[in-house]
Amino acid sequence: MNYAYTAIPEDRLPRALNASFQHALEIYAGETNKVASVWRAFRDEDLAFRPHPRSSAVIDIFKHQLLSERRFFGEFLSAPEPAASAVLPDELTVEACSRRLVELATPRLDFLATRDEAWWLEQVAFFDVRRERIWIFWRRVLHTAHHRSQLTVYLRMLDRPVPATYGPTADVTWQGADPTLSVDAAGRK
Repeated sequence: MNYAYTAIPEDRLPRALNASFQHALEIYAGETNKVASVWRAFRDEDLAFRPHPRSSAVIDIFKHQLLSERRFFGEFLSAPEPAASAVLPDELTVEACSRRLVELATPRLDFLATRDEAWWLEQVAFFDVRRERIWIFWRRVLHTAHHRSQLTVYLRMLDRPVPATYGPTADVTWQGADPTLSVDAAGRK
């Protein structure tokens, strides 16, 4: 993949205590990089944009991401997290929110790296049910991907370029990019 912006480079990733869970660290860092890239595609004047009166504004999605990720990691995964009142940046700008996203994500990588298999597989409370921590982690990743995708639609509606996240977009491509847009491409082995 070819990304214009990388908030957490590969050489910053810690090694997982159990190599079977290294992918979780890599995915979390990659998803954080993708979110930061999408957020940085907005301008401060876009933060109040909402495509419909019942839709969330861009800034509301930023705040939700920061706060809900803190809750997932703190409450459900028992990671050391700052107080909820200290999560949001003092100034709600694109740059400040993007920077805060990475500041909060980076120590989580160190925390996750030190967890053993028993920790990942232990069932813990998740709202009103019990789930394995690995399940909760993947639920967090999916939640993040949902809101990132929501914001890419907002970018398109604002006629802003959409950054590459899982491959090329209509705005960003590169030599060797091979999107699956045909039956022939899907049939490759």
